Amino acid sequence: MTPEAQARQVIDERLRAAGWQVQDYRQLNLGAAAGVAVREYPTDTGPADYVLFVNRAAVGVIEATSNKQLNFLQHIVSMLKVNGRAAVVLPDNVLFEGGAGEKIRRKLLETCDGHTVLRLPTGIFYAQGVKANVVFFDNAPKDGRVHTKGVWFYDLRTNQHFTLKTRPLKLVDLQDFIRCYNPANRHERVATERFKFYSYDELVARDKASLDVFWLKDQSLDNLDDLPPPEVLQQEIIEHLEAALSAFRDVAAALPAQRQR
Repeated sequence: MTPEAQARQVIDERLRAAGWQVQDYRQLNLGAAAGVAVREYPTDTGPADYVLFVNRAAVGVIEATSNKQLNFLQHIVSMLKVNGRAAVVLPDNVLFEGGAGEKIRRKLLETCDGHTVLRLPTGIFYAQGVKANVVFFDNAPKDGRVHTKGVWFYDLRTNQHFTLKTRPLKLVDLQDFIRCYNPANRHERVATERFKFYSYDELVARDKASLDVFWLKDQSLDNLDDLPPPEVLQQEIIEHLEAALSAFRDVAAALPAQRQR
């Protein structure tokens, strides 16, 4: 069984356990229950793995994937009320992964107002060495319109050096982002060196509709004099090695045990 087929099996079980009636599109009957999940439902961008209907009205889309972070994002979107707001910490792969990842990003930009992405320094929320972001979006009515006009990206990663121990991220380090975000009226923003706007058309035209956007030049690649102090580099190396070891342990734990002869 392929990973996608396994994911579909798990999704079917969880939908039924939550009270949804799961149907194939060829056997469509939206009146069979208050909540109906239809597999392989046709859309303008191709068949969706699942479209969720409540009282015959489409309320959400689920793409079958074994990527837990993508499933986490889909779950949050499905739980948000109309005009509900979310800020979700997600690893970089959610922003550029193809297949189901591309479908989920395109659907997110269409059905929600995805307005801001904060590129975090390495190893702040996830395991050390893992790159992550905060994705901000507001849910919107399911009216067939594209609700994302464009996305503002703030780069707090390039040419920034933080560690969990010797140089932790503090509130003062986020003040420039907060000013740029302009929570009083996010529709009145001004671009800066670290804060840049990309329109919806620009984003969906990118390969796989990737939201892994960066434009600043990494100065450490050209100017060795600007490298952080040795103790900071040392701590970063240690944390990256620890992250790699942790990842290898997770892989080893997930492998099936060899049969003893």
